[in-house]
Amino acid sequence: MEGARKTAAVTQVTGEPVRQRVVLPAEHRSVVLARRMVRSVLESAGLAGPVADAVLLTSEVCENAVLHAGTPFELDISLAGGALTVAVTDHGSAPLERRRVEPAVAGSRAATHGRGLLLVDEIAAAWGTRHSRSGRQVWFTLTADGTTPSPPDLAPVGVAEVPGAGGAAGTPDVGGAAAAGGTTGAAGGDGAWPELGRARWLLRLPSVAPGPGATEAVVTEALRRLAEVTDATVAEVWVDSGDGVGEVRVAAVGGPPDEGGTGVVVALPVSAPLRGRLVVYGPVDATEDAAEVAAEVAELVAERVAMAVEAEWLRGEAARRRSWTTFLAETSELLAQSLDVRLTSAIVPQLVVPRLGEWCAVHLLDSRGRPILAAASHTDEAELPGLRGDLAHNRAAVLEPVLAAARRGSTAATGLSGSRPCVAVPLAAHGQRLGILTVGRPPNRVHSSEEVMLIADVARRAALAIDNARRNAEHVATSQALQEALLPRALPTAAAVEFAAEYRPASAGADVGGDFYDVVELGAGHWLAAIGDVCGKGARAAARAGQVRDVLRVLTRAGNGLAGSLALLNDVLLESGRPDQYCTVAATGIRREPDGVLVVELLLAGHLRPFLLRAGGTGRFVGQVGTAAGLIDEFVVQPEVLRLYPGDALVAYTDGVTERRRGADQFGDERLAETILGAAGRSASELAAAVRTAVEEFAGGPHRDDLAVLVVRAAPHGT
Repeated sequence: MEGARKTAAVTQVTGEPVRQRVVLPAEHRSVVLARRMVRSVLESAGLAGPVADAVLLTSEVCENAVLHAGTPFELDISLAGGALTVAVTDHGSAPLERRRVEPAVAGSRAATHGRGLLLVDEIAAAWGTRHSRSGRQVWFTLTADGTTPSPPDLAPVGVAEVPGAGGAAGTPDVGGAAAAGGTTGAAGGDGAWPELGRARWLLRLPSVAPGPGATEAVVTEALRRLAEVTDATVAEVWVDSGDGVGEVRVAAVGGPPDEGGTGVVVALPVSAPLRGRLVVYGPVDATEDAAEVAAEVAELVAERVAMAVEAEWLRGEAARRRSWTTFLAETSELLAQSLDVRLTSAIVPQLVVPRLGEWCAVHLLDSRGRPILAAASHTDEAELPGLRGDLAHNRAAVLEPVLAAARRGSTAATGLSGSRPCVAVPLAAHGQRLGILTVGRPPNRVHSSEEVMLIADVARRAALAIDNARRNAEHVATSQALQEALLPRALPTAAAVEFAAEYRPASAGADVGGDFYDVVELGAGHWLAAIGDVCGKGARAAARAGQVRDVLRVLTRAGNGLAGSLALLNDVLLESGRPDQYCTVAATGIRREPDGVLVVELLLAGHLRPFLLRAGGTGRFVGQVGTAAGLIDEFVVQPEVLRLYPGDALVAYTDGVTERRRGADQFGDERLAETILGAAGRSASELAAAVRTAVEEFAGGPHRDDLAVLVVRAAPHGT
């Protein structure tokens, strides 16, 4: 047959031994050739009795090599003294035991693997396995008269023998090894089982890919082998991973232990925080020497079990750390998105429960240092009222110890017992005590040391977020107070004239803008109305806007006239040496005539032209734009006098109106004029509101600039 390479052959001579060895390829035709060779050897020797059994068993062991090893295999046939020995050696990468425990795909030919060794064990007079790093060998012996022969000397150099035999002593589950006795079993030899072979068989466990149940399978197999070697009735492995759950049984074989049996406990050599033990119970009649041997072998197996347990723990620990790192990153991200104290406090319990505990509560200290419940969460919402009640009732007992520790500068987590056991951590940032974070225990266990560290880490991040939110709230309050100071508390009311304004800052938060408006009464029937915009944003621009408003008020009241007041304002702003913070102003001096007509003097210091709306629904932009105040020494403005008859209105505004954008499109002068003309006949307040509404509906989103509108309207007769 092509692919076969005959390495040795001895011609049969009656009464003389026969030895044939051949290397065959890993294909099913090789099984046919092996059967023919065995049949030929037996028939040539005149031994027809064992032919059928020999051919069957040869077929089984050769098929095992083809199916599971997938490498060329060596067939060794030996006939001597009426005993036929057939040995098959393959060079697969997996140990023989692995092939017996791995599941096969349902419906495949390999799905019935392992039955061949059952046949070998049932039929052969003796059989066994040999292992080496380069391969593994399965052999069996048949005799014509049914006697039990001694095991043949077929092992290649460097191959340790694990003998077995038919009958009770050889078990196919462990490769036919007479493990308990350490002898050749039914083969009848009395040689000791080599220590190297025993160690190999005990420690060379299946290489199972990491996954659910993988460690349990490896440890269970190790315990099974240990039990067979030592005649143990029970073998167990217990592990405490330090996660607060306590000791857990990882795997066990046999049981329950015989009453009065000998027990051996071996500590697993694992690293902290892992702890573990291997427990072996021998039979009641075990001798002292047997117990000593069992202890020694158990120590050997404990080393191998510890490797598997610790490897699994390290994989889980790495996964947990990745999970916690992601959790902390997400916690920081979510907390950073809120600058509101109440919202930030409410986020923290939602992050903690149920990952780090059954419930969580955040207490913040009030101005007198008393803890006030700010937020709480529970895995069962129905328990929240009871939780709040318990926290309020036991506030002194639960929170005071933590507050006392915080006063001493401690930020460590404190375990608290009672009706609701928990871990409590002070909330502190920048040396200031802010409150307390309490986290209830997970169900049916205490917090692990790792979880306590994570709670403390969450508390630090939460404290920083709460502190930032508080600082932001203070900043917003200051900014809003400054913004409100730029605007008059109320506009004057008088007969025959209406004043109205609309103002929307670019931000309702900490940012303030430079837009302002003002209306002040200078005398009976005489007013100053102004609207302006300081270049820039923020506190500097707001301070400059307040300066412009107050200086213009003082100068106008001092009788400098409107044009003179603006010129002096320009000088004041130039003296500050900040030409980048110039200001545009639309100032009007308004005087009421006895007939109800309003005479308006309009001056534009670099400001946008107002719109004059007539009562009949017509109108136009008016005024001549001059030099902005605080920009250059040569300040020039051109006054224009307007007359507002009953129902007429003058609408002034800042660039936040006309420059409001929707994509690349601006609101512009044309839309503004259409809006104002469409509101003809309305009151001053309705007219100002119509402009604001039109601008906001045009953009449909947040605005980037302040918006201010000031309307002066001559009241119709009879109002």
